[in-house]
Amino acid sequence: MTALAVGLLALVSFASTPAVAGPENRNNGAPALLERQARSANELQEQIDLHLKLYPGGKQTAANEITYDHGKFVATYAKPGEVQALGVPDCPSGWFCFYEYTGFGYPRGRLSDTDWQDLATYGWHDRTDSVHNNTSTAVDFENHTTGGHANDMYLFCVSSYSNDSDVSPERNMADHVYRYYTERYC
Repeated sequence: MTALAVGLLALVSFASTPAVAGPENRNNGAPALLERQARSANELQEQIDLHLKLYPGGKQTAANEITYDHGKFVATYAKPGEVQALGVPDCPSGWFCFYEYTGFGYPRGRLSDTDWQDLATYGWHDRTDSVHNNTSTAVDFENHTTGGHANDMYLFCVSSYSNDSDVSPERNMADHVYRYYTERYC
């Protein structure tokens, strides 16, 4: 094989390698520190502190959790060294959860209230790759495309007691959620 052929083969192989979905190449506006598992207790605290600085109004309620609006919204970061079983949804009963990564990968946000919720209030806009609805009613996810809410775009719905490990092609687009008061099928 000539040097030119080897070089072209290497270039084609490199170009066809899929990008890894990691903090360094996501484009959702959240700092990379908030999008990965902390390597130490100190780094976990840095994540919590940064989240609270960027999205004020919350309170740290556990080593890896931030709570807003008296428990209405909870953001949970993975603990250092904790191995999470990917592909296994873990949303508590009575809540609906949205995860930063496919396969229910942490960090995780969760809500339980009905009606409209603006995820940007809690720093969770454009950060949903997988979802788990562990409530008795359906939840819609919407994208806020331009100024005002008149142009909000429906993305997808998650029925009661169901989940989706990959919301593609609507990953990292959800800005609002609407949880219904009564059951509705998606």
